[in-house]
Formats: sequence, structure tokens, C-alpha cells
Amino acid sequence: MSSTRTRRRTATATAAALGLALTATACGGSDSSSGSGSQELKGQTVTVAGVWTGTEQKNFKKVLDAFSEKTGATTKFISTGDNVSTVVGSKIEGGNAPDVVMVPQPGVLKQFAGKGWLQPLSAKVRDTAESNFAPVWQDYGTIGDKYYGLYFKASNKSTVWYSPEALSQAGVQPPKSWDAMLKAGRTVSDSGLPAFSVAGEDGWTLTDWFENIYLSQAGPENYDKLAAHKIAWTDPSVVKALTTLSELFEDKKLVAGGGKGALRTTFPESVEQVFGDDPKAGMVYEGDFVGATISGDLKKKVGEDAKFFPFPAVADGKPPVVGGGDAAAVLKSGKHRKAGMKLVEFLATPEAAEIWAGAGGFLSPNKSVKPEAYQDDVTRKTADSLIKAGNAVRFDMSDQAPAAFGGTAGTGEWKLLQDFLRDPSDPKGTARKLEAAAAKAYKD
Repeated sequence: MSSTRTRRRTATATAAALGLALTATACGGSDSSSGSGSQELKGQTVTVAGVWTGTEQKNFKKVLDAFSEKTGATTKFISTGDNVSTVVGSKIEGGNAPDVVMVPQPGVLKQFAGKGWLQPLSAKVRDTAESNFAPVWQDYGTIGDKYYGLYFKASNKSTVWYSPEALSQAGVQPPKSWDAMLKAGRTVSDSGLPAFSVAGEDGWTLTDWFENIYLSQAGPENYDKLAAHKIAWTDPSVVKALTTLSELFEDKKLVAGGGKGALRTTFPESVEQVFGDDPKAGMVYEGDFVGATISGDLKKKVGEDAKFFPFPAVADGKPPVVGGGDAAAVLKSGKHRKAGMKLVEFLATPEAAEIWAGAGGFLSPNKSVKPEAYQDDVTRKTADSLIKAGNAVRFDMSDQAPAAFGGTAGTGEWKLLQDFLRDPSDPKGTARKLEAAAAKAYKD
């Protein structure tokens, strides 16, 4: 995975802090192997690689500790940073492969499977997943006809965060349709505060805007086809979604600072512009991890100073739910891969997910996780939205694309949508440029 994905991962990593400050934690092992479990894996060390650092790593370690207590295994976590494929590849070549890898993108999982690195998950994992997860989450972990990745951690990227004070002063309620949201935004603007803070400097946020509109407007089947580049970006459905997005981008009443101002706004700054001490907008769109920035960095209370509404339906479409997540996969070359499989079997259970849910900064696609396991009502609400969406959830489209198109700053989809934010007057022209960039990236 390209190191240019640091911005996306950095933003997502803040999800670890709902109610907690982000703290540095050294990579290391969990030695809690003296619990009351069966001790069947005593003397074995399960090594897990993943992108998590700080509080995310600390909270995942609590899950590993519980596994150690049940089985007697020692666990060790290796933080790869954003370069999962590079780090894992070098460890495999050096004969020091981890046993389990937490893979943050379907494209990377497919890459690992294509190189023959992965072992299909056990029948026990499959059976548990079939009972506890919507089929779509199993599909994203399946390459060909083999199930390689169990999605343990998820995100809900269909949440619009707002200042209750700003909406109250404007006399508007959280909207339930795209048109109503733009109308409410103009009313907020008329009351003296621009409607939306848009993080245009971070191109990945613009892909998320597009994906929610496209999923609602064009539907899940077309979304899947576009994600796989089975339909062209010049398709009328893409042009229609870009035209809808232009309704927001071209209206200076709706975007704080207009396109030029948005292009100088990073993701953290976009949240601060709404929930900081000197508000410059009433609303900001991004995923559930916005709550972490609000409570952690800005020290505001989620649920009181900040609330959210689901990304609204566009026209006659359904409200979209775009997600992301990390899948647990077992490497063939791991020295303790059988013990690693036992870990993945544990991660498939509600028990494992509820440990991290209680620590905060976590959503699970496991429908058997008890709502009360989450530490606050806001997280419960976002988790409930993710579960209720069932098979309608769609994985972040740009995360499914080759990095050259969907995940590299200054090029591909990120750059072209930034250009569109700057000048949204030609949706058809933008669609042609997107198709040219996609065709090259998918061919390569």
C-alpha cells in the first residue's frame, strides 16, 4: 500500500479516541498467558501485523490479552504503518512472517491472495461469520471462491456532523434528503454562518462525498460495477452524481470559503471550523471518526456540543451507508499459523468485538455484538446504522481501486475531484478525465 495513504489512515486512526486522548504505545507483546482458559496454545507466540498505533494499538492489545487468557498463547503486535504490503512482503522474504495480518483494504487483501500468501480461513470462522455478519462483509473477504479475510473492525462513513447551536439558531432540523440538506444549509448560511466546512486539501474526503451520492443515486449494483471498473467513469450515472455534487461545490453559501477556501482546509481543520472555539461553519461531513477529533482534540462533548445525522438519500434513492474496515487474514508462512487461525476464530466472536467496543473508537460489523457494549449513545447509533444497512453497506470505493487512481495525493481521483471542487462547471469533462485515469490505473 502506498505511503501516500497516510492522510486517509491518519484520519481514520483518530477513531480510536472517542473519549480518549491519542497516546503513543510501543509495539510489543502481550504476555498474559496465565488466565483461566484451556491453555491449549501455551508456549506458542502468535504474531499479528497491522496499521494500528497509539490508542488503537493499545485497545487491540486488550483483545489479544483476552485471547491469551483463554488459550495460553503469547501474542505480539507489529505496527506496519501505512505500508502493510511492503512490510509484510519483506518479513515473508526474510523468513520472519507474522501469523495474522489485519488488512485495511480489499485491494490489498486481493493482492496478498494473488501472491499466494494467504491461507483460507477455517470452517469455524466461516460458520461464525455466516451467523453473525451480513453476507456483504463475507464477500469483501472472499477472493475467487476462497474466504481469506474476516472483517473485525469497521467504520461508518455516512455521517454528517453538525453544531446543534448552529442549526437551532437557523431554525432547521436535521434533514432526511439531499435537497433538504442543501436547503437547510442555505438557511444556516442566511443566519450568518456558512453551511459546510469541506476538507478539500485532503482529496480522500472528496471521494467520500462522491461515493455516498453515487451509492444512493445509482444504487448498489452500479456502485459495485464502478468500483470494479466494469462500467466507465463516463457512464451517465457518474455524470449525474458529479452534477449532484456540483450543487454543493458551486454554491458559496454552502461551502465555507468557497472552493478556494476548501482546498486550503485539511480534515482536522474542517472539524475544527465547525466545533472549535471560533466556528466558521455549521456542518461537516465525514465518517464516525469525526467524533474522535471533536472529543479528543477539541475537548467538546459528543451528543451535546456535536451531533450527527445519517448522510441523506439523494432523489428517490435510499440513504447510503459507505463503510471501511480491517480484515484478519492468516499467512501461510507464519510459524504459528494454526494458533493464528485460533485467534481469527476468536476475533469472529461477539466477545472479542465487545472488548474493544467497551474501550471506545470501534465499530463492529458483527450483528451479535450487544449495543450496550459500546461506551456511548453516539457510537451505538453509528453501529446500529451499520448493522441495519445489512447487505446494502458498500466498502469505500477508492479503497477498492488501484492506489494510483483511488489513493494517491496529487493524482487520480483525489486530484481530479480537487480540480472539480475548484471549478465544478463541467461534470462531463471531469468524468472523461476520471475515466482516462482509471483506465490507466486498472490496466497497470
